[in-house]
Amino acid sequence: MDELTLSVPDPIVESLPADGEDAARDMREAVAGWQRRLNRAIEDAESDDDAAGAVVDALERFEGRWEQYDDFVAELRAWGQSPIYAMAWRDLMAALMRQLYDHGDLSDRIDRERHARMVSDGIRPGR
Repeated sequence: MDELTLSVPDPIVESLPADGEDAARDMREAVAGWQRRLNRAIEDAESDDDAAGAVVDALERFEGRWEQYDDFVAELRAWGQSPIYAMAWRDLMAALMRQLYDHGDLSDRIDRERHARMVSDGIRPGR
């Protein structure tokens, strides 16, 4: 499996307020760290299936974080606070998931791994 390249999309950085340089830097550092960990897991994997498993693990973490940030948006709005940073981090999680699915033939491997996990958990897709 090829090495992954992840990035913070420019529109997300541009959506931050003028004083958002620290948040943009934090996002870039976080993405670089995730990219390093994923590439290390892929490199250490004994097979492409194991590598796909590592990517699916990351996707599940990103999905969980997306949900958390999305909850923060509603909560911040309810308290009369600006949700702009929560929205930016939420959007970053979605962008990273999209980047993983768009990487070469990884989409098919992700789908196979997710399906295998559903079946191994005893959950059968509806008919």
